[in-house]
Amino acid sequence: MQGGRGSGRASTGAVRLWGRHAVEAALTNPNRTAKKLWGTREAIQALLDDNDAELPVNLPVEYAQAADLGRLVARDAPHQGLVLECLPLDDVALDDVLEDSDGRTLVLLDQVTDPHNVGAILRSCAAFDVAAVITQDRHAPLESGVLAKSASGALEVVPWVRVVNLSRALEDIAEAGYWRIGLDGDGKATFPSALPTGPVALVLGAEGEGLRHNVAQHCDSIARLPIARAIESLNVSNAAAIALYAVATREVADD
Repeated sequence: MQGGRGSGRASTGAVRLWGRHAVEAALTNPNRTAKKLWGTREAIQALLDDNDAELPVNLPVEYAQAADLGRLVARDAPHQGLVLECLPLDDVALDDVLEDSDGRTLVLLDQVTDPHNVGAILRSCAAFDVAAVITQDRHAPLESGVLAKSASGALEVVPWVRVVNLSRALEDIAEAGYWRIGLDGDGKATFPSALPTGPVALVLGAEGEGLRHNVAQHCDSIARLPIARAIESLNVSNAAAIALYAVATREVADD
C-alpha cells in the first residue's frame, strides 16, 4: 500500500477517492477511469449487492482491513471501507456548457479554496440541477478525496469548468443570456427579491474576502441574503444552498 499515513495521495497523475457515495459514483461514471479499488470484503460486497452489479473485470481489487485502508487516505478520513484510485475527470469547456445548459443555473466561485466548501457546493448544485460549477484555474482546489467525500457523489454528475479568467467567463455567460448576480453581505439589493426572470448565474466569493473587485464589476447586480444581524455572514456553501433554493422555487413559480 503506497502513500504514508495521512497523505491521501495517489500515484502521479491519479486521484484517490474514498467513502461509499464518492466511490460508488465514480465507479458508475462512464467518464471516469478507475485504476484500482481497495476495500473490506463487507464494504465491497454491500456495494455490489446494492447496485445489483459486478466489478469491471479489468479493475484490480485488493481486499484489506479498515486499519490498512486508513493508511491510504488523509488522516482520520471516513473511508467507510472503500478507497478508489482513478484518473482525474477530463476538462470541461465553458462553451460546451453554455451550449447545453438550456438556461439552467450556473454557479461561479471566486477564489473559494476550501475543498470541503467546494464539495458541499457541488452537492447542492446536483440537488438543484445546476448546469455547471465554474472556478478559476488558480485559487481553487483540485479534485481530491476530501472534496469528493464532501460532494457525496456530486463530483461525478455536475460539470466543473476551470477557466483562466473568471471575469472573461462572466462576459461569455452574459452573451449567452444569463443575468449575473454576485452574492455579498454589502450588496444593495436583497436576495431573492433581486432575482430576475430568465437564466441566472450566481457568483460567490471566498469567506472573509468576498468577491474581488473586478469580478464584482462583471456582475449585473450585487445582492445580500436577508440574515439576522446577530450573524455577520454565512458559510459560502450554506449561502450557495439557500440561493439555489431561491432560484429553483422561483422557476417553479414561473412555470
